[in-house]
Amino acid sequence: MSASGAPIRVVVAKVGLDGHDRGAKVVARALRDAGMEVVYTGLHNSPEQVVATALAEDADAIGLSILSGAHMTLFPRVLKLLDENDARDIVVFGGGIIPDGDAAQLREAGVAQIFGPGASTQVIAEWVRGHVPSPDQGRPAAV
Repeated sequence: MSASGAPIRVVVAKVGLDGHDRGAKVVARALRDAGMEVVYTGLHNSPEQVVATALAEDADAIGLSILSGAHMTLFPRVLKLLDENDARDIVVFGGGIIPDGDAAQLREAGVAQIFGPGASTQVIAEWVRGHVPSPDQGRPAAV
């Protein structure tokens, strides 16, 4: 929670056909336990659904979990949709089984951080708190 009490809002999403959601659920719970407001979208979301949810929820960040190997398609699509909706102030981060070279390319494309297998939930929550501004730190609050 920020100094004024406004929680960081994070949409945690499983994008594409991947059916393994345990890691996403663990991260969602850890972020919630760290004082953030979390919306977990469930399985099999399209990038369009994820961005629509983030916009509707006035999210400060989107956390994507991708284990299907489609990360080089799905992350850029989410970034493009955020651009098209003038919402690039929403921080995009993610995790999954993503090769280091691909993770570097995704960061160059605008993904703020990629967490690999074994990343601790404490490290993820601390990173979000340190890199995602809450509504009172630069994002307008929902009206």
